[in-house]
Amino acid sequence: MNMTIYSVMGFSAAMLILAASPGPGVFATVARALASGFRPALSVIGGIVLGDVVYLLFAAFGLALVARALGSMFFIVKLCGGLYLIWLGVKIWRQKPEIVSAQPDANIRSQGKNFAAGLVVTLSNPKVIIFYCGFLPTFFDLSTLTWIDLAIVAAIITVVLGGVLATYAFLASRARRMFTNRRAVRRLNRAAGGVMAAAGVAIAIRS
Repeated sequence: MNMTIYSVMGFSAAMLILAASPGPGVFATVARALASGFRPALSVIGGIVLGDVVYLLFAAFGLALVARALGSMFFIVKLCGGLYLIWLGVKIWRQKPEIVSAQPDANIRSQGKNFAAGLVVTLSNPKVIIFYCGFLPTFFDLSTLTWIDLAIVAAIITVVLGGVLATYAFLASRARRMFTNRRAVRRLNRAAGGVMAAAGVAIAIRS
């Protein structure tokens, strides 16, 4: 293991700040929790965490150069990601209001869409690219990281990022349970859809 306890603690603190700061990942998580509840939001969080681990591997294996070399191609990826989130926002806005139920959403297809949405949020977010390809080397010498080191960093990402977003999702899902009539749920869906669409616009126009 080539990392020090200080580098691990510093990275964990930086990861906590990145995860907690309002951005497309937080907005997408909160929007899904408001619209569908806590469990569907966990699928979004899973996609977001996977996207972060992918960029960690990009940075560790020198693929940051690939990300930079994409140039205009990445602009297209970012634009498509933004449009996808906007489309999801419109769907949430227009979905039929349903009273909150104690039964969890077991629709595998729906969970797959939520996971894909979370993955898109991360892969098309320039802030995440900057963090892993530019900021991460200030904590670790990427050229000396072993597979054990990478596993530890990936575990930190999963625990810190996943924990922070799960907290956001839990609080949003608790707020959702206060709405017990269809008119209120419709308004909540529109608010959540607006947040999701706004996250898509933020990704599409952010440089």
